[in-house]
Amino acid sequence: MVARLAGSDALGLEPDDYQASPLQRAAQELAAGSAPAVRCAQFPDALEAALRRYLHDLHFGRVSARRAGFDLPEPRQDLDMPALLARLASARDPADELGAIEPGFAHYRLLVQALRRYRHLAGLAQPLLPDPGRHALHVGDDYAGAAALRGWLVALGDLPPKGIGTEPGESTRQPLDAGLEAGLRRFQARHGLEVDGALGRQTWQELRVPIAQRVRQIELTLERWRWLAPFTSAPIIVNVPQFRLFVFEGTEDRAAAILQMPVIVGRSFEQMRTPVFVGDIRSVVFRPYWDVPAGIVRREILPLERASPGYLGRNGFELVDGQGDTSPVVPATEESIGRLEAGSLRLRQRPGGTNALGLLKFVLPNNYGVYLHGTPTPGLFSRSRRDFSHGCIRVGDPALLAQQVLRHAPGSWGPAAVAAALAGADNQRVELATPVRVMVLYGTVLATEAGEVMFFRDLYGLDRRLATLLREERSRAPR
Repeated sequence: MVARLAGSDALGLEPDDYQASPLQRAAQELAAGSAPAVRCAQFPDALEAALRRYLHDLHFGRVSARRAGFDLPEPRQDLDMPALLARLASARDPADELGAIEPGFAHYRLLVQALRRYRHLAGLAQPLLPDPGRHALHVGDDYAGAAALRGWLVALGDLPPKGIGTEPGESTRQPLDAGLEAGLRRFQARHGLEVDGALGRQTWQELRVPIAQRVRQIELTLERWRWLAPFTSAPIIVNVPQFRLFVFEGTEDRAAAILQMPVIVGRSFEQMRTPVFVGDIRSVVFRPYWDVPAGIVRREILPLERASPGYLGRNGFELVDGQGDTSPVVPATEESIGRLEAGSLRLRQRPGGTNALGLLKFVLPNNYGVYLHGTPTPGLFSRSRRDFSHGCIRVGDPALLAQQVLRHAPGSWGPAAVAAALAGADNQRVELATPVRVMVLYGTVLATEAGEVMFFRDLYGLDRRLATLLREERSRAPR
């Protein structure tokens, strides 16, 4: 067990939090028979205190999800600490007991493997790649750091280990070749960049990120995995920094049983961020109205109407007196627009191809007014960075998502039925017989079953916030 505490950094934890070095020295003295009597007497209590903290941190994480700004359900089932310690005391090998209290997710274990790999990379000399300049370099362009770049892409796994370095007498200025372009493409794909195979400013900056920083990203993401309870039903997961949605077939997080699609999330401005929370889709609305939030009405819509009178009508907006879909529509006059600004009328956009929600809305009641929906501007999904919304989540293939979700609704909702409802003239709400769990999460690293490690921007600064909380936690007295 002392060896486990000393090796806790392999799981993204801090051995010093568990008094690993003092316990190792004491254990060695005890084994050699050279420990003073007082050390012998104190050792069991010291080891138990360290183990209690380690077991807690391994199971629940070191800080709570809510302290980190994540509105998640309570974590996994509580630990029976006395019983667990008793089992560990009698076990010849504690691996099984410890494995049972760690997160049981395949992608957690893949990330632990990635941590080992990136700790090794952190021990290598990271090359100082020359600045490529103002304009991106393409195949055939000379680059003084071509050899160093090739070697680093090999070390990172983005190029196979062939032809590294330069031949004796070869010029230090080398052109970017097709091999380097392929390596850059893979690197760009793994780091959420525009995949063009060119060495531009953003790609160069990502190549220069210290590997110690990547190690920290992995450690912080492992911490977040410990906040998640086992899935009791097949969820839908949105990873905000990845701009990606995952539809699970079952409760196992295996890539072969997960449908993926791109999403657009909230902007990085604090009031527009997509929150991290868990909710349940309870209904699907075809050809929905968009009930415009009051803040958007005041900040965005009314200034457009005043700048260009008639904007509301031209863009399918209606002023409504009441909260229901059948509430009376009020003509857009100067007086009624004043009532809208005062909050006694509400604004909605009629269903159709220009509606801000697209043709589908997935309703999951929550405290944030956030839901999943389509979009009238699908071209935005081609961009690598997709934080464009006011907080709601726009999905890349709403019709396909509807087919998956409506398996939990009465009737038959295959592709033809979904297409017919989308093409219909009426607003239609379909209630689900069984709600579908949606988990909106935030992880800046993903290790894949194909052996890739993918890194994403800390879009909302939540890695920094968690790192600060962990430092504060470490400064406190041991539990």
